[in-house]
Amino acid sequence: MEKWEQLVKQLTELMGFRDYRVDIQNDPPRGALFIYDNPTLVKENLPLLVESLNHLFQLVAKKQNEPPIFFDVNNYRQERENLITELARAAAKKVLATKGSVSLPAMNSYERRLVHVALAIHPEVTTESVGTGKDRYVIVKPLEQGKAVQG
Repeated sequence: MEKWEQLVKQLTELMGFRDYRVDIQNDPPRGALFIYDNPTLVKENLPLLVESLNHLFQLVAKKQNEPPIFFDVNNYRQERENLITELARAAAKKVLATKGSVSLPAMNSYERRLVHVALAIHPEVTTESVGTGKDRYVIVKPLEQGKAVQG
């Protein structure tokens, strides 16, 4: 894991940041980068920064035949996961209130999976991913409607 820490530090400094902290845990392999320099610039580019760093780390891991490590920057992924889970729960409440389906915004596969997992144990709704590519999204439906469509 020391190798990952060194790589993160090098990349962070090459980006021009000097005030930061790197935390890495082994099981599961995850990392967190906290950048304290230029908070406005970081906040405006946080999604791209997280996606780009993780893409680079996955390429490095693949090239070195190692398991991938995932990094969060300034708790972006954690906050995004919480937001999506809350969105899923709110959609389920709306489905129960209206007895109709609710379509969520387009999401990447990881985010759609969060919705499916968050509502998998819900006794009265079901979820389904529809669409293709970047336009793929989740529909939350009443369980009876979901059974009729699937059956």
